[in-house]
Amino acid sequence: MHRVEYVKPDGRRMWLYGRSPPKIETVPSPTAEPASLQSHLRRDPILEEWVVYAAHRQNRTFLPSPADDPLAPTTDPTRPTELPCGDYEVAVFENRFPSLSLQSSSPPAIEGVETAAAIGSCEVVVFAQDGSASLGELPLDRIALIFEVWADRTRHLQQFGLAYVLPFENRGIEMGATLQHPHGQIYAYGFLPRVQARAVESLRRHRDRTGRDLVADLAVAEQVRGIRVVSAHGGVVAFNPPFGRFPYEIWVVPTRSVPDLAGLREDERNDMAFVLSQSLRRLDGLWNQPMPYLMTVNQAPTDGAPHPEWTVRIEIRPIRRAPDKLKYLAGTELGAGVFATDITPEAAAEALRSVRL
Repeated sequence: MHRVEYVKPDGRRMWLYGRSPPKIETVPSPTAEPASLQSHLRRDPILEEWVVYAAHRQNRTFLPSPADDPLAPTTDPTRPTELPCGDYEVAVFENRFPSLSLQSSSPPAIEGVETAAAIGSCEVVVFAQDGSASLGELPLDRIALIFEVWADRTRHLQQFGLAYVLPFENRGIEMGATLQHPHGQIYAYGFLPRVQARAVESLRRHRDRTGRDLVADLAVAEQVRGIRVVSAHGGVVAFNPPFGRFPYEIWVVPTRSVPDLAGLREDERNDMAFVLSQSLRRLDGLWNQPMPYLMTVNQAPTDGAPHPEWTVRIEIRPIRRAPDKLKYLAGTELGAGVFATDITPEAAAEALRSVRL
């Protein structure tokens, strides 16, 4: 993998990746004005978690036409986008409308609530120059390269003392994606988010009690049972978790205990690319329409501590439960945190396996 770093006219950084050295002529930016940073954190004392306030994001780009796609390569110098024309495969740049920033200013003093600086980082990862592409339909080597890019960005952001790095993709308008060009984001947090903190505690208890890695053991057990398997190849298996909260939810997990993407061997990375592609294509093929989903890459915390209890996993949370019906989070999910799901994992896996690719 080759990487070249650039600085945009507005001061933000951009990294281009490829199997061969990236080559471009100019570095564009939609504006030369520096990004606005107006974020801060407020502490919820009941749930003991941080909430991010970023008022400047109200003005971010929202559902532009294909002709105004800010993630398309720049073809008209008078109308620059975020990306250059040239020879590269994957692009990463600092978000123009970040919720978190390494340059976050001191928080406002607000009576009645604890505040903190919104320290962190928000990056955009563009999977392809072709705006009509989708992650699941990309060549397997490109998907494997994206894994390497996520691993590289994780290592880079860890150097700044950030506690957790979360690559993710919001796919589809239904999922809240405001840009339809195939892309994901990376949020890096200056604190360990509550969901990951709870997972660390649970996984450590299991390891202390059994000496085993819960997630890797789950992947092996699901592969042996077979009833919830969607796809498997080499050392990686995709399955509908037996406790899944979303319709057709899929986890992609290596059967070997490995805490992050950087720890995957080349063969495991290729296996994961194959299995992820199969999973996403089966979701699209379920009703022959693009499946809206949230996909998260759940690596071990980057807090500097060893995490032998953690195995990296990709979670795909689709929100379409039928061809013309979405799964909405409502009373029990948002009010109590208790999910009610209409499709069992066993039925979901059977339906996904039946999709012809």
